[in-house]
Amino acid sequence: MDDQTLVSLKTALSATPQNRELRMVLIRAHADRDDPESALELLREIPASELSDADQRLLAGRICLEAEEPAEALEYAAGDDPRLLLLQARALLALERRTEGRARYDAAVAASPALEDLDLRAQLGANVREFPEREDRPRLRVISNDDTDDSEMNRLLVPETEKVTFAEVGGLDEIKEQIRRKIILPFQKPSLFQRFKKRVGGGILLYGPPGCGKTLIARATAGECNASFYNVAISDVLDMYIGESERKLHAILEKARQTTPAVVFFDEIEALGGKRQYTREATSSKLVSQFLSELDGFAQDNGGVLVLGATNVPWAIDPAFRRPGRFDRMLFVPPPDRPARESVLEILLRDRPVGEKIDLAGFAKETSGFSGADLQNLVETAADEAIQASIEAGREVPITNIHLKAALREIKPTTLEWLTTARNYARYANEAGQYDDVLRFIEKHGKR
Repeated sequence: MDDQTLVSLKTALSATPQNRELRMVLIRAHADRDDPESALELLREIPASELSDADQRLLAGRICLEAEEPAEALEYAAGDDPRLLLLQARALLALERRTEGRARYDAAVAASPALEDLDLRAQLGANVREFPEREDRPRLRVISNDDTDDSEMNRLLVPETEKVTFAEVGGLDEIKEQIRRKIILPFQKPSLFQRFKKRVGGGILLYGPPGCGKTLIARATAGECNASFYNVAISDVLDMYIGESERKLHAILEKARQTTPAVVFFDEIEALGGKRQYTREATSSKLVSQFLSELDGFAQDNGGVLVLGATNVPWAIDPAFRRPGRFDRMLFVPPPDRPARESVLEILLRDRPVGEKIDLAGFAKETSGFSGADLQNLVETAADEAIQASIEAGREVPITNIHLKAALREIKPTTLEWLTTARNYARYANEAGQYDDVLRFIEKHGKR
């Protein structure tokens, strides 16, 4: 609005001061011109109780905040509309009433997640400390936001408490049944197995393409056994100093022996148990030997301890690991088939805002060769599309078939390269028949 028009409207308002619509036009004009003081001067002629429209209250509250009048902003922005609640949170922050502001912010985001503002949330959650004035310094006021915890330091000493079961693992029914029969049942009926001189525990090697659920299967196995679960990362074991890697490995397994029943999971186990003839460093060979000793050494009692290993390259594992009594049971975790993909998609979409009925069967058919991680990437990409639409619309837009179809054009399967490599090993290096499951899978699903 140009200056001439603004002057004309002000003249008209002075002649008809009760003209509410004209006053609001002038208020908006001053707000658009970044002149909140003039807008507030006009606004104060309108009692807050007479602004029933949420958009008008929102405008009034913003003007008060920009004019650095947060108390008036609270008065004008009263209401339960999520946008008003967010504005109230900003006003309460300016008044240093952070607890009340955080409550209003949480209520606004719960009603409309598209309004989430992490900077505002951080300011509302900040800690304020006052330091008294001293002769050698002025009074200090420090605002900090420290979310650091000690979870990483205690991860190995305290097993994970979050329980995962097979109900949260989509598909893989055959693998679940094998694990129930060979692994879980001995934990549930130890007396029966002791009667037949069968020990509880041992070693299981899970192998298959990346992202097909090996880690999730391991955690679910621990949950089904009601056992402590220790998730061991490579960095928890490997150390630059001679002898330290072996010492750490022993300490981890010794902790598991003290808290039976326990499941110890080593991901990317080829980094700890690779073929010794290919290692150039003696320290690597010593670590493999230590690992083998921990699994079935003379001085070790691993009863009640199940050691699970996962790898994408089983052909790189030292053959000694597959000797009976060590990782003698190998389970192939394949890419999910069509029913499994449908189940995985259903689980991934659960508890997300979903609009129209999602064509799960159709998307399961279109995602042949997708791993579980690929399917998660598909859903996450569709969620990104829905979030962007929510931000543009100013309201929550649920995930629909349209978003999933758009994501499907971007996401491609990542298992095909692994299956090609595994096929060659299964055909030409399958002396002990350890890759028979891979051959059966490829034959069944026509991967040529």
